[in-house]
Amino acid sequence: MLTAFAMGFSCGLPLLLTLSVLQAWMQQEGVDLALIGMMALVGLPYTCKFLWAPFLDRFTLPFLGRRRGWLIIAQIALVFSIAGLGCTNPGKSPLIVAFAAFLVTFFSASQDIVVDAYRREDLSDKELGLGSSLYINGYRLGMLTASGGGLIMADHMPFSYVYMILAACMIPGIITTILAPEPVINKKTPKTILEAVVSPMVEYFSRSGAIWILAFILFYKIGDSMASTMTTPFYLDMGFSLTEIGMVVKLFGLWATIAGSIAGGIIMIRLGIIKSLLVFGFLQAASTASFVLLTKTDHCIAYLSAVIAFENLSSGMGTAAYVAFMASITDKRFTATQYALLSSLMGVPRVFASAPTGFLAKNFGWANFFIACALIAIPGMLLLLKITPHAQTIKET
Repeated sequence: MLTAFAMGFSCGLPLLLTLSVLQAWMQQEGVDLALIGMMALVGLPYTCKFLWAPFLDRFTLPFLGRRRGWLIIAQIALVFSIAGLGCTNPGKSPLIVAFAAFLVTFFSASQDIVVDAYRREDLSDKELGLGSSLYINGYRLGMLTASGGGLIMADHMPFSYVYMILAACMIPGIITTILAPEPVINKKTPKTILEAVVSPMVEYFSRSGAIWILAFILFYKIGDSMASTMTTPFYLDMGFSLTEIGMVVKLFGLWATIAGSIAGGIIMIRLGIIKSLLVFGFLQAASTASFVLLTKTDHCIAYLSAVIAFENLSSGMGTAAYVAFMASITDKRFTATQYALLSSLMGVPRVFASAPTGFLAKNFGWANFFIACALIAIPGMLLLLKITPHAQTIKET
């Protein structure tokens, strides 16, 4: 369980270093808002990680075992790539910044692939629920360290120092990987690349409604993802300081998200996954629209806290149901590759749909931008109704 928590921290730490923290740095350096939005494209590896997941399934390095060998390589590479990103200059060399950020996301996505596989193979079915919960909490703690801690530190020191400190925060994950046991696999592992690639795909696409389910995964959180991409520049434009953003949006927001996850789990026991997805999807859209209130008021911490509480509670509930849904449709024989495919699709809105958000916010204004993001949630809700007859494998308990 401690291993699951520590690995979750290592996976959550790099994510926002190429999103909100980098956005704040670029905003301070006077980078154009449209270019800040386009930087979301460096997250492409999170979307495409299923392409090399079979490779990590098929081959074993000559040290530390099938999972830990690849994991230690990804983690060490992350230390150097995060430090390298801190050595760049967003104001003068945005292309170099983009390349360094791309390296961070590539090694971070590779770490995610291996940790997801490790967690599934290391924990028994009875332990998987608690282990996954601790992994998610560790993940959020890593995000808090990078975003909340990073933004607060950036009010008192250069961003380059912040990135060096956060690169060093990967060391506990490296120690965990070295000390953790290698999972024992009783089932046959893929013997060829063809087997590692083809078998999981054949099994999934042989199901009824497989394409519609993928479309739902793609669109369910698209509006929420688009809105969250530009929230840091929005807060800064509304006059909030980096410390206020770090304390309210990141620190307070983290606990609201954790509360939402717990509430979502309890509600799913009563409503089931499908009905919960419908209710939580509506709440996500409403919370996105609530950001319009901040454009109508003066600098007010109370209003910011209320909006953040609503948005993070609903997002936490939606994410809990979203992840539960994806886990429920994964065949245990091909967990690593199938989950990589599904989680890659989950990341598509964060990369492609989020890329033009800076342009939209710049030309539509903040109020109209958040209203548009709320309306974009409608296709995902309609797809949920479409896939309900096909979701026979989902446990409604």
